This record gives sequence, structure tokens and C-alpha cells, in this order.
Amino acid sequence: MDDKDWISIKILSEEKHITHAAERLYISQPSLTYRLRNIEKEFGVKLFFKIKGGIEFTDEGLYLVNYAEEMLERLQQAKDNVLNMQNEVKGTLRLGVSSNFAQYKLPEILKKFSLNYPYVQFDVNTGWSTDIIDMLPSSSVQVGIVRGNYKWEGEKYLLNKERVCLISKGEIDISKLPQLPFINYKTDPSLKNQINNWWNDRFSRPPSITMETDKKETCKEMVKNGLGISILPEICLQPSDNLYKYNLSYKNGELLFRSTWLMYNGDHLNLSTVKHFVNFLKDNAIN
Repeated sequence: MDDKDWISIKILSEEKHITHAAERLYISQPSLTYRLRNIEKEFGVKLFFKIKGGIEFTDEGLYLVNYAEEMLERLQQAKDNVLNMQNEVKGTLRLGVSSNFAQYKLPEILKKFSLNYPYVQFDVNTGWSTDIIDMLPSSSVQVGIVRGNYKWEGEKYLLNKERVCLISKGEIDISKLPQLPFINYKTDPSLKNQINNWWNDRFSRPPSITMETDKKETCKEMVKNGLGISILPEICLQPSDNLYKYNLSYKNGELLFRSTWLMYNGDHLNLSTVKHFVNFLKDNAIN
């Protein structure tokens, strides 16, 4: 087996479908089938069996899936270490980034970093902060940028604190929020808990939710069209939105903030790409 075989098995384990796996590998289905049959012939076992709608791995196949993932990880580590031995800062930086931060802040950060280190490439995984936390322990992600407060046993650095704001199309009386139409959106548990805790601190009645949306941007567009009010982190808001924005505070006067954290395993600082990127983030304030 070689790295192409490992990749083929790994992708097939993710897709559970030969045609879909072949599409991701940019090869024909017969070519992938031929490669898999050669692996089966080499080990003298059956890797998988067909079921309706896809395939299922045998016990032997699952063992080789784990082996392939381990070998690909070791290969990536070897590449990282070899590149790190050279004087130039180059290689692939693997990032796990909260979706909101990736949308509103990351492009500018990577552009500036690339001006200083043009030989660094980026592999960016985005998702909710809970997704990034799950990725961090593996070497698939070297650096995480997470929003909200989560436990992490590795290195952790506060990048930014921003306000969480109530937004509306026109002026409103905050004391009457429970009576106003509220637009909700899907988000990670940390932000949802923050908003719920603030609401419960200020009101005895729940919000009057009149609409559910799939994401923050959709929610904001609904508010811009006067369909209700909502509560969003300030990172999502732009002056061009032309919305009324109200900073939120608890009864004790404490403002409601959303934190953005830089997280990484200290051992990864031995890689020049990670070390320079971490230092770059720490040295450049993020507003």
C-alpha cells in the first residue's frame, strides 16, 4: 500500500459510496474499484460489501481504514517536520476556525500574513466552535480560533472581546422586548446559552419567536426588512446594514460580551508555520 491507497480507503470510509468517493478523488469509478481490488488481493481479505445506497466495511476493512488514517497523519507530520528544518517559513498551516470569524475576519488576517510569509499555504476548516474544539486534539488542525468559552487543556489566548447586540429596523423600547416579534437562528450552544442567560436575567417572559432561520446572515436580512428583532454578535454587523443597535447588559450593569480565543497544542510551536502564525495573531490586534 502507498499514500494513494491510504487516501482512497479514507475517502471511501467517509463517503460510504464508491461513485462519490471516486468523484472526490478525481478518478473514474473503474479506476477506484481496480485499486480497491488490488488492496484486497494484497491482504487476502474483503474490504467491504455492498448494501442499498452504498457500502459497509468489513472488520478487516475497518482495521485498514484506521491504519490508513494513522499513516496519512504520520506522513503529514513528516512533511511538516522536514519543511520546518529549512530556514524559510513554508508549508501548510491547518486551521480550524469558527464560521463567523472565518467569514468576517479571517480573509484579511490571512492576506496580511501571506504578505510576510508568501510560501505558507492554508488548509482551513470552518464550523461551529464545538466542531473546532472536536478537531483540535488531532493533527488535522494545528491552530483553532474559537468563539465562546470552552475548556481546552492546551494553550489558550484571548484574541478579542466584542459586544452582543440587539438589532432592529427602527427604534424600540427594550423594556418591551417580550412583546415584540423575535427572529431566532441556529447557532452554537455557547452563544445560545449567553443570550438565554441574559434574557432570563432581564425578563420573566420568554421571547415571542415568530421566525426561525438557518443562520445569522439570513436572520439579519429579515430584521433589515422589518420582520422582527434579534440578538447578534457585533462581528456580524456592518454600518451599511442601517440597523438600530443596542448594547445589552445584565441587571448588575455588566455588558454582554462574546470572546474569541486562539487555541493550539504547545508542541505545534516547534513548527515554524504555526509559531509565526500564533505570534502574528498575538502581535496584531483584532478589532
